[in-house]
Order: sequence, then C-alpha cells, then structure tokens
Amino acid sequence: MSQKLLLSPREVNIILHRLACQLIENHLDFSQTVLVGIQPRGIYLAERLKKLLQSEYGIKKVPLGYLDITFFRDDFRQHAPSFEASETRIDFLVDDKKVVFIDDVLYTGRSIRSALTAIQSFGRPTAIELLVLIDRRFSRHLPIQPDYYGRQVDAINDEKVRVHWQEVQNEDAVYLISKNNPQP
Repeated sequence: MSQKLLLSPREVNIILHRLACQLIENHLDFSQTVLVGIQPRGIYLAERLKKLLQSEYGIKKVPLGYLDITFFRDDFRQHAPSFEASETRIDFLVDDKKVVFIDDVLYTGRSIRSALTAIQSFGRPTAIELLVLIDRRFSRHLPIQPDYYGRQVDAINDEKVRVHWQEVQNEDAVYLISKNNPQP
C-alpha cells in the first residue's frame, strides 16, 4: 500500500475557512439553517465548521445534529453484521429549515441518498444542501453533487481517500491510498 498526501494541515485549515465563508454567504446568521453531520465521519467536519463559524466569524447560534444512516442504507441487509450503528442526535425540528448535510468524502452518493431518507423522520426541510471536504467526481452511482466542496479528487475505484482529523488521528490531512501493483 502506498499513500500520497492530498491535503496538508495548512491546506485543510484554509479549506475549512473557505467553506465557513461560503456557508455564511448563503445562510447569513443561520437562523433558518441547521447543520447535520452524517455519522460516522462527517461529524468531525461538522463540529469543526460549527466551531469556526462561532469563534472566528461571530455566528452566535449554529444548530448542529448528527445523523446515523445505517438502517437506511440500500446495502444494509447484505452487510448487516459489519455495520455498526452510531447515535443520531438531532434535538431540533427541520420543518421549514434549510438543512446542510456534512460529510467528509462524497464517493458513490449512496450515503447521501440514505441521509435524504433518514432526515424525513425529523420533519420537512425547505431545502437540503450538501457540503463535503472531498468530492470524488467520477465515482457516482447516483446523480448527487455537492453544493460546497473543499477539493475535487479524481481517483480510480481501487484507490481510497482517507481523511485524518486532529481529534482522532492527531493530524488534519487527506491521503490518497492505493495498492501497490508490482510489475512482472
């Protein structure tokens, strides 16, 4: 296995600030907007953005929830023993609100489709947007595109994009992981 650094800690920080500014541009004071981190990996990006919006940009209240999509996945029955459910924590109604789904990597679009189904349990939003750190452009199974993205990455199917967060892996970085194919 080999890994290539796609985003350094400095680049991740710059992208987080840019994404926060784009959210402010479109949602102003967040009085009609809620952020929803998609479990498990989207919550780190969502928490970071909330913290930035409040501490660096003076937004007083940024509603943030966590959405577990495990039981809404279209492949749940095929892989049920390997799935581990996380806690859904949404302590607000999404009725008549703009919802911004937040995830680390957009790959096939299937997780977002599951999130669209799952969020209906919490009300009927006026709009749903998607924010991702990494958009893997050429891998979609469904016609889903992000409204906000940090970086677009063209990766072949056997390559993986790994996002590391300071809170979990002690660094903010994004790597492209590929299998080494020895030449005969």
